[in-house]
Parts: sequence; structure tokens; C-alpha cells
Amino acid sequence: MDWYKDAPFGWAFSFLFLLAMARANTTYWLGRGIAAGVQHTRFEHLLTGPIYQRAQKFITRWGIFAVPLAFLTVGIQTAVNASAGVGRMALGRYIPSVIVGCLLWALLYSTVGMAVFLAWFALGWQWIAGAAVLVVLVTVAWIRYRRREG
Repeated sequence: MDWYKDAPFGWAFSFLFLLAMARANTTYWLGRGIAAGVQHTRFEHLLTGPIYQRAQKFITRWGIFAVPLAFLTVGIQTAVNASAGVGRMALGRYIPSVIVGCLLWALLYSTVGMAVFLAWFALGWQWIAGAAVLVVLVTVAWIRYRRREG
């Protein structure tokens, strides 16, 4: 990971963008292949698991914005891209969305994102656990607020 700290911004950003594009598009095409391959088989139930359903709800709610927004979250990026593939999101919609998402992700991690990540590791596991608890509490409060609202 030392090369990352010493790399010029342009190189780090480009590398992270290409990495995100490769991962997201591979996941999308795997999702399309899986959907075609497991239909009407005993493995079809795998596409109805809780993470997949959460990603599908996210895509349904946010539409074309789901893909780039997923890059700003932790835990559902892969599921959203796979769901876009399984749901056969049109390439004319998916490609621009994934480019925006990958640009956002690369910008985040080539600037403050990786610095924050490395700083948290330097602080120790107690601080990471505390931050995780705080994120969970804020997320739960936000979800409760949104449910009351709608």
C-alpha cells in the first residue's frame, strides 16, 4: 500500500477509477449471466436473499441514480451492480451511471477516503468500533425518520 501514498493524484485517481470500472462491470455481467443461468433451476432462490432484495429495493427507489449512489455506500455496491445485471438494466442507462459512480468512488478514495481509512487503522480497533456504532445509530435514526415520514 506504500505506492498509493506516494503516487501522484492523477495516477491514484486513474488506477482507482479503472479498478472500480472493472469490478462494477464484471459484477454487472456476472449478474446478467447468473440471471439467465439460474432461471427455472433449484438455485433460483439465491436471487431472493436479503442482500439482493435490499439492493433491488434500492434500485427500485432510486432508479438510474442507484448505481452511482451505491458507490457512496458501504456494503451494497456489489449487490446493486449485480442487481442491475440480474434486472437487465439497459446498457444505455447502466454505463453512464456506472461511470459517474466510479468517478465519485475514485475521487473519494484518492482524496479523503483513503486518508480517513488509514488514519482509522492507525488509531486502533476501539476507534473503528466506536465509529461503526455511531454510523449504525445514525443510520437507524435516519431509517426510522424516513419510515415515519412516508
